[in-house]
Amino acid sequence: MNINKNKGFTLIELMIVVAVIGIIAAIALPSYQDYVKRARRADAKANILLVQLAEEKWRANHATFTSDLTATGLNFGTAFDATKSPYYTIALATPAPASTNYTITAAIRAGSAQVGDSCGTFTLTVSSAGDVYSATGGADCWKK
Repeated sequence: MNINKNKGFTLIELMIVVAVIGIIAAIALPSYQDYVKRARRADAKANILLVQLAEEKWRANHATFTSDLTATGLNFGTAFDATKSPYYTIALATPAPASTNYTITAAIRAGSAQVGDSCGTFTLTVSSAGDVYSATGGADCWKK
């Protein structure tokens, strides 16, 4: 008596596997997207601090801050180009002559994948009264 048994998966079993994969993807994808946005925020903050470092280095050797960052050795003028920060526009507010204050901003580029991020624009204002870190989404964004 030879009985041929089919070996394989039933349609029900395959549908259960597809449903489980769908549930896992629905949970994992938003977490991954949030992680990617946080990483891009970290890049923006690092670029702001890079500009701050260049300004402080310049100030150590001169009487005031500069609005021309190429003079400090950085390869850009008063704003980063898209290759250096594709998700944020990093800009230095031009300090007045003989100024000891300046402001650096990191604004989300229009049309980039970062649009809609809850933290929005990052700002660093440096003055003789102290540094002020702020963000559109609140000061806690600098900690995230």
